[in-house]
Amino acid sequence: MKTVFFVIPTVFFLCLAYARKVLSLWAIKDMDMEEEWFPLVDEAGHVTGKATRRECHGGSRMLHPVVHLHVFNEVGELYLQRRPAHKDVQPGKWDTSVGGHVGWGEVVEDALRREAWEELGMTGFRPEFIGRYVFESAVERELVYSYRTVYGGLIVPDAYELDGGRFWIAGEIRSGIGKNIFTPNFETEFHRFLSPTI
Repeated sequence: MKTVFFVIPTVFFLCLAYARKVLSLWAIKDMDMEEEWFPLVDEAGHVTGKATRRECHGGSRMLHPVVHLHVFNEVGELYLQRRPAHKDVQPGKWDTSVGGHVGWGEVVEDALRREAWEELGMTGFRPEFIGRYVFESAVERELVYSYRTVYGGLIVPDAYELDGGRFWIAGEIRSGIGKNIFTPNFETEFHRFLSPTI
């Protein structure tokens, strides 16, 4: 009887992961046909216009909003995702638990919950806002809204969005800083918001 209670939830979550994969592939197919639009903002977060993903990532330096969520477990370990090889920016590096763009017409916290669902299958979490800042790289300029949460639920990384992920202890992260293991964006946030508290 105990085996049945274990198998049924496991099968359910595997089916859920498969369904998410199929839906994400449909979304990617649709995105190829229709360009994705992002809001443009000032440093206070006020919307000033809109531009395509291609324009925002093409060196235009147009400021656009993104969301980051740092996911901790109950023992204080931090989940990091590994960026897949097909990503425009920083492929193959370890990065923030959840990260993504705010879509045109989308509210920041709605974007955070959508990205957490799409990337890790997370629901029912309570995000805590920890800061906002401008991050600049060679190809883009982002207004980053950072959040953290403690989450004890099941994490199911999306096979297209991520190249897996795992929980890290603080010492592992500190020893890897500056060694081309993590994205510059994550290292910036770790120093600014997380390092003093973990």
